[in-house]
Amino acid sequence: MIHQKTRVLVSDLREHLGKTVSVSGWASALRRQRTMQFVLVRDHTGTVQVTNRRAGDELERTIEGLTPESAVRVVGRVTANPVVGLGGLEIVPAAVEIAGRAETPLPIDERTGLEQRLDWRHLDVRRRPAARLLFAVQTTAEQGMREFAYGEGCTEMHTPKLMGTASESGAEVFELGYFGRSAYLAQSPQFFKQMAIAAGVDRVFEVGPVFRAEPSFTARHATEFTGVDVELAWIDDVEDVMAFEERMLAHALAEVAGRHGPAVKEHFGVEVTVPAVPFPRITMEEALGVLRARGWDPAGEKTDLDPEGERRLGAYVKELTGHEFVFVTHYPASVRPFYHMRSDGRPDLTLSFDLLWKGLEITTGAQREHRHPVLLRQAAEKGLRPEPIRHYLDSFRYGCPPHGGFGLGLGRVLMTLLALDSLREATFLFRGPNRLTP
Repeated sequence: MIHQKTRVLVSDLREHLGKTVSVSGWASALRRQRTMQFVLVRDHTGTVQVTNRRAGDELERTIEGLTPESAVRVVGRVTANPVVGLGGLEIVPAAVEIAGRAETPLPIDERTGLEQRLDWRHLDVRRRPAARLLFAVQTTAEQGMREFAYGEGCTEMHTPKLMGTASESGAEVFELGYFGRSAYLAQSPQFFKQMAIAAGVDRVFEVGPVFRAEPSFTARHATEFTGVDVELAWIDDVEDVMAFEERMLAHALAEVAGRHGPAVKEHFGVEVTVPAVPFPRITMEEALGVLRARGWDPAGEKTDLDPEGERRLGAYVKELTGHEFVFVTHYPASVRPFYHMRSDGRPDLTLSFDLLWKGLEITTGAQREHRHPVLLRQAAEKGLRPEPIRHYLDSFRYGCPPHGGFGLGLGRVLMTLLALDSLREATFLFRGPNRLTP
Protein backbone atom coordinates (compact mmCIF):
# COMPACT_ATOMS: atom_id res chain seq x y z
CA MET A 1 0.00 0.00 0.00
CA ILE A 2 1.17 3.52 -0.85
CA HIS A 3 2.35 5.60 2.10
CA GLN A 4 0.63 8.60 0.67
CA LYS A 5 0.92 12.25 1.42
CA THR A 6 -2.21 14.27 2.11
CA ARG A 7 -4.57 13.89 -0.80
CA VAL A 8 -4.57 16.74 -3.33
CA LEU A 9 -7.67 17.33 -5.47
CA VAL A 10 -7.22 17.59 -9.22
CA SER A 11 -8.62 21.12 -9.21
CA ASP A 12 -5.77 22.19 -6.89
CA LEU A 13 -2.83 20.63 -8.76
CA ARG A 14 -1.59 23.91 -10.25
CA GLU A 15 -0.75 25.08 -6.74
CA HIS A 16 1.64 22.10 -6.45
CA LEU A 17 3.53 22.42 -9.73
CA GLY A 18 6.94 20.74 -9.46
CA LYS A 19 6.01 18.98 -6.22
CA THR A 20 5.20 15.37 -5.39
CA VAL A 21 1.56 14.85 -4.51
CA SER A 22 -0.96 12.10 -3.89
CA VAL A 23 -4.06 11.99 -6.10
CA SER A 24 -7.00 9.61 -5.63
CA GLY A 25 -9.74 8.90 -8.13
CA TRP A 26 -10.88 6.62 -10.94
CA ALA A 27 -9.04 5.48 -14.03
CA SER A 28 -11.42 6.97 -16.55
CA ALA A 29 -9.37 6.14 -19.66
CA LEU A 30 -6.27 4.07 -20.45
CA ARG A 31 -3.88 4.35 -23.41
CA ARG A 32 -0.95 1.98 -23.72
CA GLN A 33 1.87 2.51 -26.23
CA ARG A 34 5.09 0.59 -26.83
CA THR A 35 7.19 2.91 -24.68
CA MET A 36 4.58 4.92 -22.74
CA GLN A 37 1.51 4.39 -20.58
CA PHE A 38 -1.18 7.06 -20.15
CA VAL A 39 -3.96 7.01 -17.58
CA LEU A 40 -6.62 9.66 -17.13
CA VAL A 41 -7.46 9.84 -13.42
CA ARG A 42 -10.72 11.55 -12.50
CA ASP A 43 -11.86 12.76 -9.10
CA HIS A 44 -14.97 14.80 -8.29
CA THR A 45 -13.17 18.06 -9.19
CA GLY A 46 -11.58 17.21 -12.54
CA THR A 47 -9.31 14.92 -14.57
CA VAL A 48 -5.51 14.71 -14.84
CA GLN A 49 -3.26 12.66 -17.11
CA VAL A 50 -0.76 10.28 -15.50
CA THR A 51 2.18 9.68 -17.86
CA ASN A 52 4.60 6.78 -17.27
CA ARG A 53 7.62 5.76 -19.36
CA ARG A 54 7.83 1.97 -19.45
CA ALA A 55 10.81 0.54 -17.54
CA GLY A 56 9.80 -3.09 -17.09
CA ASP A 57 9.27 -2.50 -13.37
CA GLU A 58 6.47 -3.05 -10.84
CA LEU A 59 4.97 0.38 -11.63
CA GLU A 60 4.59 -0.56 -15.28
CA ARG A 61 2.97 -3.88 -14.40
CA THR A 62 0.52 -2.19 -12.01
CA ILE A 63 -0.57 0.33 -14.62
CA GLU A 64 -0.85 -2.43 -17.22
CA GLY A 65 -3.29 -4.22 -14.90
CA LEU A 66 -5.63 -1.25 -14.59
CA THR A 67 -9.19 -1.45 -15.92
CA PRO A 68 -11.53 1.45 -16.71
CA GLU A 69 -13.18 2.90 -13.58
CA SER A 70 -10.79 1.19 -11.16
CA ALA A 71 -10.25 3.22 -7.99
CA VAL A 72 -6.59 4.27 -7.84
CA ARG A 73 -4.13 6.20 -5.73
CA VAL A 74 -1.23 7.85 -7.53
CA VAL A 75 1.83 9.46 -5.98
CA GLY A 76 3.89 11.49 -8.42
CA ARG A 77 5.36 14.80 -9.49
CA VAL A 78 3.14 17.49 -11.00
CA THR A 79 4.69 18.78 -14.22
CA ALA A 80 3.68 21.28 -16.88
CA ASN A 81 3.04 19.93 -20.36
CA PRO A 82 1.33 22.39 -22.72
CA VAL A 83 0.66 19.58 -25.22
CA VAL A 84 -1.67 17.94 -22.70
CA GLY A 85 -5.15 19.37 -22.37
CA LEU A 86 -6.77 19.28 -18.96
CA GLY A 87 -5.09 22.48 -17.83
CA GLY A 88 -1.66 21.73 -19.29
CA LEU A 89 -0.60 19.57 -16.34
CA GLU A 90 0.31 15.93 -15.94
CA ILE A 91 1.61 13.66 -13.19
CA VAL A 92 4.76 11.58 -13.58
CA PRO A 93 4.07 8.69 -11.19
CA ALA A 94 6.40 7.26 -8.58
CA ALA A 95 3.80 4.76 -7.33
CA VAL A 96 0.31 3.59 -8.30
CA GLU A 97 -2.03 1.56 -6.11
CA ILE A 98 -5.18 -0.14 -7.38
CA ALA A 99 -7.44 0.48 -4.40
CA GLY A 100 -10.46 -1.17 -6.04
CA ARG A 101 -10.22 -2.96 -9.36
CA ALA A 102 -13.25 -2.54 -11.63
CA GLU A 103 -14.67 -5.53 -13.47
CA THR A 104 -14.73 -5.32 -17.23
CA PRO A 105 -16.65 -4.64 -19.38
CA LEU A 106 -18.67 -1.94 -17.65
CA PRO A 107 -22.47 -2.44 -17.62
CA ILE A 108 -23.18 1.05 -19.04
CA ASP A 109 -21.58 3.43 -21.50
CA GLU A 110 -22.33 6.76 -23.18
CA ARG A 111 -25.10 5.22 -25.32
CA THR A 112 -27.01 3.53 -22.48
CA GLY A 113 -30.64 4.57 -21.97
CA LEU A 114 -31.96 6.19 -18.82
CA GLU A 115 -33.63 3.14 -17.25
CA GLN A 116 -30.48 1.02 -17.46
CA ARG A 117 -28.40 3.93 -16.21
CA LEU A 118 -30.71 4.11 -13.19
CA ASP A 119 -29.98 0.41 -12.56
CA TRP A 120 -26.30 1.38 -12.27
CA ARG A 121 -26.81 4.82 -10.80
CA HIS A 122 -23.52 4.92 -8.87
CA LEU A 123 -21.60 4.40 -12.11
CA ASP A 124 -23.86 6.79 -14.00
CA VAL A 125 -23.27 9.63 -11.54
CA ARG A 126 -19.56 8.90 -11.21
CA ARG A 127 -18.93 8.95 -14.96
CA ARG A 128 -20.96 12.04 -15.87
CA PRO A 129 -19.84 15.48 -14.65
CA ALA A 130 -23.35 16.84 -15.34
CA ALA A 131 -24.88 14.32 -12.94
CA ARG A 132 -22.42 15.22 -10.19
CA LEU A 133 -23.03 18.91 -10.84
CA LEU A 134 -26.75 18.34 -10.31
CA PHE A 135 -26.16 17.34 -6.70
CA ALA A 136 -23.86 20.29 -6.12
CA VAL A 137 -26.65 22.54 -7.42
CA GLN A 138 -29.14 20.72 -5.19
CA THR A 139 -26.92 21.32 -2.16
CA THR A 140 -26.60 25.03 -2.93
CA ALA A 141 -30.31 25.50 -3.65
CA GLU A 142 -31.30 23.71 -0.46
CA GLN A 143 -28.73 25.64 1.56
CA GLY A 144 -30.03 28.89 0.07
CA MET A 145 -33.61 28.05 1.06
CA ARG A 146 -32.50 27.12 4.56
CA GLU A 147 -30.48 30.32 4.93
CA PHE A 148 -33.47 32.39 3.88
CA ALA A 149 -35.84 30.52 6.21
CA TYR A 150 -33.46 30.94 9.15
CA GLY A 151 -33.13 34.63 8.37
CA GLU A 152 -36.91 34.94 8.45
CA GLY A 153 -37.11 33.42 11.92
CA CYS A 154 -38.10 29.87 10.97
CA THR A 155 -37.46 26.94 13.28
CA GLU A 156 -36.42 23.74 11.50
CA MET A 157 -38.59 20.82 12.59
CA HIS A 158 -38.41 17.09 11.89
CA THR A 159 -41.90 15.63 11.78
CA PRO A 160 -42.86 11.93 11.85
CA LYS A 161 -43.05 9.98 8.62
CA LEU A 162 -45.10 7.22 10.25
CA MET A 163 -48.75 8.03 10.89
CA GLY A 164 -51.49 6.13 12.67
CA THR A 165 -54.10 7.26 10.15
CA ALA A 166 -54.00 8.43 6.57
CA SER A 167 -53.55 12.20 6.53
CA GLU A 168 -56.73 13.00 4.61
CA SER A 169 -58.21 9.81 3.24
CA GLY A 170 -57.26 6.26 2.43
CA ALA A 171 -56.11 7.19 -1.05
CA GLU A 172 -52.53 7.61 -2.22
CA VAL A 173 -50.94 6.39 1.01
CA PHE A 174 -48.59 3.48 1.66
CA GLU A 175 -49.85 1.13 4.36
CA LEU A 176 -47.47 -1.01 6.38
CA GLY A 177 -47.59 -3.33 9.35
CA TYR A 178 -46.84 -1.73 12.70
CA PHE A 179 -46.72 -4.08 15.70
CA GLY A 180 -49.95 -5.85 14.84
CA ARG A 181 -51.77 -2.84 13.43
CA SER A 182 -51.57 -0.58 10.40
CA ALA A 183 -49.47 2.53 9.95
CA TYR A 184 -49.07 4.82 6.97
CA LEU A 185 -46.19 6.69 5.39
CA ALA A 186 -46.82 10.43 5.54
CA GLN A 187 -48.02 12.06 2.32
CA SER A 188 -46.97 15.40 3.75
CA PRO A 189 -45.84 16.99 7.04
CA GLN A 190 -48.90 19.23 6.72
CA PHE A 191 -50.77 18.19 9.88
CA PHE A 192 -47.60 18.17 11.96
CA LYS A 193 -46.54 21.62 10.73
CA GLN A 194 -49.89 23.00 11.82
CA MET A 195 -49.55 21.29 15.21
CA ALA A 196 -46.21 23.08 15.61
CA ILE A 197 -47.95 26.38 14.88
CA ALA A 198 -50.54 25.55 17.55
CA ALA A 199 -47.62 24.72 19.86
CA GLY A 200 -46.40 28.30 19.58
CA VAL A 201 -43.59 27.73 17.07
CA ASP A 202 -44.41 30.75 14.95
CA ARG A 203 -42.53 29.81 11.77
CA VAL A 204 -41.78 26.23 10.77
CA PHE A 205 -39.41 24.91 8.12
CA GLU A 206 -38.66 21.31 7.11
CA VAL A 207 -36.79 19.45 4.39
CA GLY A 208 -37.69 15.77 4.38
CA PRO A 209 -39.11 12.76 2.53
CA VAL A 210 -42.69 12.67 1.26
CA PHE A 211 -44.49 9.52 0.14
CA ARG A 212 -47.29 9.31 -2.42
CA ALA A 213 -48.83 6.01 -3.48
CA GLU A 214 -49.82 7.39 -6.86
CA PRO A 215 -49.76 4.94 -9.80
CA SER A 216 -48.41 7.75 -11.98
CA PHE A 217 -45.86 6.94 -14.66
CA THR A 218 -45.21 10.48 -15.88
CA ALA A 219 -41.87 12.26 -16.07
CA ARG A 220 -42.89 14.52 -13.16
CA HIS A 221 -44.12 12.06 -10.53
CA ALA A 222 -42.37 9.93 -7.91
CA THR A 223 -43.60 7.76 -5.05
CA GLU A 224 -40.93 9.21 -2.72
CA PHE A 225 -39.47 12.68 -3.05
CA THR A 226 -37.90 15.43 -0.99
CA GLY A 227 -40.30 18.13 0.12
CA VAL A 228 -39.45 21.63 1.32
CA ASP A 229 -42.23 22.69 3.67
CA VAL A 230 -42.93 26.01 5.37
CA GLU A 231 -45.69 27.12 7.74
CA LEU A 232 -46.09 30.71 8.95
CA ALA A 233 -48.18 31.92 11.89
CA TRP A 234 -49.91 35.27 12.38
CA ILE A 235 -50.27 35.98 8.67
CA ASP A 236 -52.67 38.64 7.46
CA ASP A 237 -53.69 36.61 4.43
CA VAL A 238 -52.40 34.12 1.88
CA GLU A 239 -50.42 36.87 0.18
CA ASP A 240 -47.92 36.73 3.07
CA VAL A 241 -47.21 33.09 2.23
CA MET A 242 -46.68 33.74 -1.49
CA ALA A 243 -44.41 36.68 -0.71
CA PHE A 244 -42.28 34.47 1.55
CA GLU A 245 -41.91 31.77 -1.09
CA GLU A 246 -41.02 34.05 -3.99
CA ARG A 247 -38.32 35.76 -1.95
CA MET A 248 -37.00 32.39 -0.77
CA LEU A 249 -36.75 31.07 -4.33
CA ALA A 250 -35.13 34.27 -5.59
CA HIS A 251 -32.51 34.01 -2.85
CA ALA A 252 -31.81 30.32 -3.53
CA LEU A 253 -31.51 30.85 -7.30
CA ALA A 254 -29.17 33.78 -6.73
CA GLU A 255 -26.93 31.43 -4.73
CA VAL A 256 -27.03 28.82 -7.50
CA ALA A 257 -26.23 31.42 -10.16
CA GLY A 258 -23.31 32.76 -8.14
CA ARG A 259 -21.72 29.39 -7.41
CA HIS A 260 -22.65 27.26 -10.40
CA GLY A 261 -23.89 29.53 -13.19
CA PRO A 262 -21.02 28.94 -15.68
CA ALA A 263 -20.90 25.18 -14.96
CA VAL A 264 -24.68 24.85 -15.43
CA LYS A 265 -24.38 26.71 -18.74
CA GLU A 266 -21.56 24.40 -19.85
CA HIS A 267 -23.14 21.07 -18.89
CA PHE A 268 -26.86 21.75 -19.26
CA GLY A 269 -26.97 24.67 -21.71
CA VAL A 270 -29.13 26.63 -19.28
CA GLU A 271 -28.71 30.22 -18.08
CA VAL A 272 -29.51 30.44 -14.37
CA THR A 273 -31.50 33.64 -13.96
CA VAL A 274 -32.60 35.23 -10.70
CA PRO A 275 -36.34 35.97 -10.91
CA ALA A 276 -37.68 39.42 -10.11
CA VAL A 277 -40.18 39.69 -7.28
CA PRO A 278 -43.09 39.84 -6.95
CA PHE A 279 -44.07 36.96 -9.23
CA PRO A 280 -47.17 37.40 -11.38
CA ARG A 281 -50.49 36.25 -9.90
CA ILE A 282 -53.59 35.02 -11.70
CA THR A 283 -56.75 33.54 -10.24
CA MET A 284 -57.83 30.10 -11.36
CA GLU A 285 -61.01 31.63 -12.79
CA GLU A 286 -58.97 34.10 -14.85
CA ALA A 287 -56.55 31.37 -15.93
CA LEU A 288 -59.36 29.14 -17.16
CA GLY A 289 -60.83 32.05 -19.08
CA VAL A 290 -57.51 32.81 -20.78
CA LEU A 291 -56.88 29.17 -21.66
CA ARG A 292 -60.37 28.57 -23.01
CA ALA A 293 -60.06 31.67 -25.15
CA ARG A 294 -56.90 30.10 -26.56
CA GLY A 295 -58.52 26.76 -27.36
CA TRP A 296 -57.79 24.69 -24.25
CA ASP A 297 -60.68 22.79 -22.61
CA PRO A 298 -63.21 23.61 -25.34
CA ALA A 299 -65.99 21.88 -23.40
CA GLY A 300 -65.48 24.35 -20.55
CA GLU A 301 -65.90 21.66 -17.90
CA LYS A 302 -62.54 21.76 -16.12
CA THR A 303 -62.12 23.38 -12.71
CA ASP A 304 -58.42 22.54 -12.34
CA LEU A 305 -55.37 22.60 -14.60
CA ASP A 306 -53.97 19.49 -16.20
CA PRO A 307 -50.27 19.39 -17.30
CA GLU A 308 -51.14 20.75 -20.73
CA GLY A 309 -53.10 23.61 -19.16
CA GLU A 310 -50.16 24.41 -16.88
CA ARG A 311 -47.76 24.49 -19.84
CA ARG A 312 -50.06 26.73 -21.83
CA LEU A 313 -50.59 29.07 -18.90
CA GLY A 314 -46.84 29.29 -18.26
CA ALA A 315 -46.26 30.18 -21.90
CA TYR A 316 -49.02 32.82 -21.77
CA VAL A 317 -47.58 34.48 -18.66
CA LYS A 318 -44.08 34.41 -20.15
CA GLU A 319 -45.39 36.03 -23.32
CA LEU A 320 -47.36 38.64 -21.39
CA THR A 321 -44.91 39.51 -18.60
CA GLY A 322 -41.55 37.96 -19.49
CA HIS A 323 -41.68 36.07 -16.17
CA GLU A 324 -41.12 32.30 -15.84
CA PHE A 325 -43.05 32.01 -12.56
CA VAL A 326 -46.75 32.49 -11.89
CA PHE A 327 -48.93 31.95 -8.84
CA VAL A 328 -52.34 30.50 -9.71
CA THR A 329 -54.67 31.43 -6.87
CA HIS A 330 -58.18 30.84 -5.51
CA TYR A 331 -58.71 27.21 -6.48
CA PRO A 332 -62.24 25.82 -6.16
CA ALA A 333 -63.00 24.22 -2.80
CA SER A 334 -64.05 21.09 -4.67
CA VAL A 335 -60.42 20.34 -5.65
CA ARG A 336 -58.71 21.46 -2.44
CA PRO A 337 -58.36 19.81 1.00
CA PHE A 338 -60.77 20.53 3.81
CA TYR A 339 -58.18 22.49 5.80
CA HIS A 340 -57.79 25.23 3.17
CA MET A 341 -59.52 28.44 4.24
CA ARG A 342 -62.48 29.52 2.12
CA SER A 343 -62.76 32.98 0.64
CA ASP A 344 -65.08 35.47 2.39
CA GLY A 345 -68.20 35.83 0.29
CA ARG A 346 -67.12 33.00 -2.03
CA PRO A 347 -67.27 29.75 -0.03
CA ASP A 348 -66.78 27.88 -3.28
CA LEU A 349 -63.21 29.24 -3.52
CA THR A 350 -60.16 28.65 -1.31
CA LEU A 351 -57.38 31.01 -0.30
CA SER A 352 -54.88 28.70 -1.94
CA PHE A 353 -52.33 28.71 -4.73
CA ASP A 354 -50.06 26.63 -6.93
CA LEU A 355 -46.74 28.00 -8.14
CA LEU A 356 -45.84 27.18 -11.73
CA TRP A 357 -42.30 27.51 -13.06
CA LYS A 358 -41.97 27.27 -16.83
CA GLY A 359 -45.38 25.62 -16.89
CA LEU A 360 -44.63 22.97 -14.24
CA GLU A 361 -46.29 22.97 -10.83
CA ILE A 362 -43.58 23.05 -8.17
CA THR A 363 -45.59 24.17 -5.11
CA THR A 364 -49.00 23.96 -3.51
CA GLY A 365 -49.88 26.32 -0.66
CA ALA A 366 -52.72 28.05 1.15
CA GLN A 367 -53.94 29.93 4.15
CA ARG A 368 -55.18 27.24 6.54
CA GLU A 369 -58.50 27.19 8.31
CA HIS A 370 -57.61 27.66 11.99
CA ARG A 371 -61.11 27.82 13.51
CA HIS A 372 -62.11 24.48 15.01
CA PRO A 373 -65.87 24.63 14.24
CA VAL A 374 -65.21 25.62 10.63
CA LEU A 375 -62.69 22.80 10.22
CA LEU A 376 -65.22 20.29 11.50
CA ARG A 377 -67.82 21.55 9.05
CA GLN A 378 -65.45 21.51 6.07
CA ALA A 379 -64.18 18.03 6.93
CA ALA A 380 -67.79 16.80 7.03
CA GLU A 381 -68.43 18.37 3.62
CA LYS A 382 -65.54 16.29 2.26
CA GLY A 383 -67.01 13.14 3.79
CA LEU A 384 -64.29 12.84 6.45
CA ARG A 385 -65.08 11.47 9.90
CA PRO A 386 -63.53 13.46 12.76
CA GLU A 387 -62.32 10.47 14.80
CA PRO A 388 -59.42 9.36 12.53
CA ILE A 389 -58.04 12.92 12.53
CA ARG A 390 -58.98 13.74 16.11
CA HIS A 391 -55.43 14.56 17.25
CA TYR A 392 -55.04 16.99 14.37
CA LEU A 393 -58.39 18.63 15.06
CA ASP A 394 -57.57 18.90 18.76
CA SER A 395 -54.74 21.28 17.81
CA PHE A 396 -57.36 23.91 17.05
CA ARG A 397 -59.62 23.49 20.09
CA TYR A 398 -57.64 25.66 22.47
CA GLY A 399 -56.63 28.63 20.36
CA CYS A 400 -54.64 28.64 17.14
CA PRO A 401 -53.43 31.73 15.23
CA PRO A 402 -54.13 32.47 11.57
CA HIS A 403 -51.47 30.68 9.54
CA GLY A 404 -50.57 29.36 6.13
CA GLY A 405 -47.79 27.64 4.28
CA PHE A 406 -46.66 25.63 1.29
CA GLY A 407 -44.96 22.45 0.18
CA LEU A 408 -42.37 22.56 -2.59
CA GLY A 409 -40.94 19.59 -4.52
CA LEU A 410 -37.15 19.87 -4.55
CA GLY A 411 -36.81 17.44 -7.45
CA ARG A 412 -39.20 19.45 -9.59
CA VAL A 413 -37.19 22.60 -8.87
CA LEU A 414 -34.02 20.87 -10.07
CA MET A 415 -35.80 19.36 -13.07
CA THR A 416 -37.01 22.79 -14.18
CA LEU A 417 -33.83 24.65 -13.28
CA LEU A 418 -31.61 22.30 -15.30
CA ALA A 419 -34.12 21.61 -18.10
CA LEU A 420 -34.15 17.86 -17.44
CA ASP A 421 -36.56 15.61 -19.29
CA SER A 422 -37.56 13.57 -16.25
CA LEU A 423 -37.71 13.73 -12.48
CA ARG A 424 -35.79 10.45 -12.55
CA GLU A 425 -32.65 12.37 -13.44
CA ALA A 426 -33.17 14.92 -10.65
CA THR A 427 -33.00 12.24 -7.96
CA PHE A 428 -30.08 10.12 -6.84
CA LEU A 429 -32.06 6.89 -6.41
CA PHE A 430 -35.50 7.32 -7.95
CA ARG A 431 -38.61 5.68 -6.55
CA GLY A 432 -41.66 5.15 -8.73
CA PRO A 433 -44.37 2.52 -9.24
CA ASN A 434 -41.98 0.34 -11.25
CA ARG A 435 -38.74 1.13 -9.42
CA LEU A 436 -37.84 0.12 -5.89
CA THR A 437 -34.15 -0.65 -6.56
CA PRO A 438 -31.29 -0.01 -6.28
